Amino acid sequence: MIEGSKDGQKVVPDTSSVIDGIISEGVKRGHFGKSSIVVPEAVVAELEAQANRGLEIGFEGLEELQRLQDLANKGQIKLFFHGERPNLDQVKLARGGEIDSLIRETAIELGAKFVTGDRIQSMVARAMGIDVEFVKPEPKELGPLRIENYFTPDTMSVHLKNRVPPMAKKGSIVDVRYVRINDEPSTYSELKEMSRELLDRARSDHNSFFELSYSGASVLQIGSMRVAIANPPFSDDFEITAVRPVASVSLEQYRLSDMLKDRIRAQRGILISGPPGAGKSTFAAGVATFLNNQGFVVKTMESPRDLQVPNEITQYAPLDGSLENTADVLLLVRPDYTIYDEVRKTKDFEIFADMRLAGVGMIGVVHANRAVDAIQRLIGRVELGVIPQVVDTVIFIDKGEVAKVQILKFTVKVPAGMIEEDLARPVILISDFETGKSEFEIYTYGEQIVVMPLGEEEERRPSWKLAENEVKAVLEDYASGPVNVEMVSDSRALVKVRDKDMPRVIGKGGSTIDDIEKRLGIHIDVRKSDEKDQKNKKRKQEEEEKDTSPQRPIIERTDRHVVLNVPELAARDVEIYAGDEFLFSATVGRHGDIKVRNDSTVADSVLNAVEEGETVTVHPI
Repeated sequence: MIEGSKDGQKVVPDTSSVIDGIISEGVKRGHFGKSSIVVPEAVVAELEAQANRGLEIGFEGLEELQRLQDLANKGQIKLFFHGERPNLDQVKLARGGEIDSLIRETAIELGAKFVTGDRIQSMVARAMGIDVEFVKPEPKELGPLRIENYFTPDTMSVHLKNRVPPMAKKGSIVDVRYVRINDEPSTYSELKEMSRELLDRARSDHNSFFELSYSGASVLQIGSMRVAIANPPFSDDFEITAVRPVASVSLEQYRLSDMLKDRIRAQRGILISGPPGAGKSTFAAGVATFLNNQGFVVKTMESPRDLQVPNEITQYAPLDGSLENTADVLLLVRPDYTIYDEVRKTKDFEIFADMRLAGVGMIGVVHANRAVDAIQRLIGRVELGVIPQVVDTVIFIDKGEVAKVQILKFTVKVPAGMIEEDLARPVILISDFETGKSEFEIYTYGEQIVVMPLGEEEERRPSWKLAENEVKAVLEDYASGPVNVEMVSDSRALVKVRDKDMPRVIGKGGSTIDDIEKRLGIHIDVRKSDEKDQKNKKRKQEEEEKDTSPQRPIIERTDRHVVLNVPELAARDVEIYAGDEFLFSATVGRHGDIKVRNDSTVADSVLNAVEEGETVTVHPI
C-alpha cells in the first residue's frame, strides 16, 4: 500500500513531465519536498518503448527516473511505482491517448496531484475533476553549445564520431577542405552529453525544432545550424554531424543578366541543379529573397527546413509526414512562387509537376552533375510531352557560380541523325540560354526515350551536309577549280568558286545558275573565293578529322584521382578503351581532364591496362 508523508502529498507525473525533468527540477527548487512521487507503470512502459525504438526522448525519460531514484535514496522524496503495465495494443495506441488514460486513472485511484507538461493532458484531467498542475518546463538560459566550439568563421560542417578524431569541412564553396580539427578521438560520453544538450535546445528554444525523429536517427534545426544525430542500429556507432551555412548571398552577387532575371520573374518552372556542396540551396535562397523583394508571394517546401530566407517567406515542412499534404495547403494559400528543396524522389517530381501545372511558379533544387542530367531525372517520372510545361529552365550551379543555363522548347521536327521527312516527331529541344545554341534533343524512338547530344554538325542539321555534297557535285561539272558549298538554310546555299570559274557557273544572263537552281530546288548565291577561304576550308577539314580521331591521353595518378589528360577533346563526350576493350564513357573537362576516383573500379581498370602494356585511347562520341 502506498502512503504519502504526513507533511507532503502524493504526486503522479505523466510521461511529458518525466521527459522534461519537471519533478527533479522542482525538487531542487523545493516545490516537491517530502512528497511521495508515484510513477505509473504506464509511464515506464512508454519510455521503455521509445528507448527501444532509438528515440532520444525515451532515453531522457529513463535518465530522469534514475535522477528521481537518486533523490529518493538521499531522502529528499519518496518514490513509488504503481499500476499495471499496459499491454502491447495499448502501447501501439499511445498516440490516441490510451497510455494517457491509464496515467490519469492512477491519479484518480490514489487521489493524488497530477503533474503534466502537456497542455491537452492537463485540460482532459481538469475536465475529469482531477487535481492537476500544468507545469511548463522553465526556459533555460541559452548559452553557447559545446558543438559551437568546433566551428570557426570558415567552417561549413563538423563531423563527430565515437572513437574518431573530430573532422570538419572548411573553406568556401569554391575551395572546400576536409580536415582534422583535433587529434584526440571523440568519446561516447562526450557525444552523449553533446546530444542531450542539442535535444534540450531543440525543445526549449523557439528558434529551434525537431525536423525528423526515427529509430536511431534525429535531425534538428538549431537556429541556422542543421544537426543530424545517428546511433546504432541505424549507424555503426554514435555520430553527430552539424552543418551551418557560411554564406548568405544576394542574387546581385551572381551577376545575372537582365534576360535571366526576367525569365526567373516570369513564373516559370525552374530547376536549380548542381553536385552536392556546389551552392544550390544558397542560390535558391538568393532567388527567393529576390522574388520576395520584387513583390511576389514566396513560400518554400523543405525537409529539413534550412534555407536562409527573410521572415516574410514562410517555410513549410512535410504536413503529417507528407509533402503531398503540404502541396495541397500551398495550392489553397496561392503563392506566386514555391521553392522546393530538394526534388529527389519520384513523389517529389510528381508533386513539383502537379503544382507547376496548376499555375504556381516552381523552383526546384536537384542534385545533378550536368544541367541536362537534371532534365533526365524527369524522364519516366513526368510524361515526356509535358516536361517543357513543367520545367522550361535549368540553372546549373558549380562552385558557387552560375555555370550554365539551359532552356527547353517543344517542337515537331526530324530528329538529329535522321533524314527522312516521315520520321518527324515531337522533340524536346534543349538550348543554351545565352547563345541560343541547341545542345540536346529528347524524343522517343520505338519504346526508348533518346537524349541525343548535338555537335556543331547536328546543329546545322544532318540533311544540310547531304545537300552540300549534292550541290558541290553538280557545280564541279562547271568549275575547273575547287568548289566550296555551305547551306545557310533549308532552301539556300552559299557557293564560292575561283574568279575565273564564275562566268561558266553563272552563265550568260544567269541562265546556267537558274537551270541548276531549278534542278536542285534551292537558291544558290555564287561568290568569289580567295586563297584565304581555301586555307580556312582546308584547316577546318583537318580539325574535323583530328576531332573525330582517337587520342592517347597522358595518364597520371594524384592523391585522390587517376587523371587522363586529352586537351584536344576538351568539353566533349568520349569513350575510353584499353586496346579494343571498352572501359567507360565520360565527359572531358574544360581543361582537357578526365578524373576518376582512386578507389573506383574504373580507376583500377585504367591502371591495370597501363601495367599490362595495353594502349589506352580516348574516342570522341
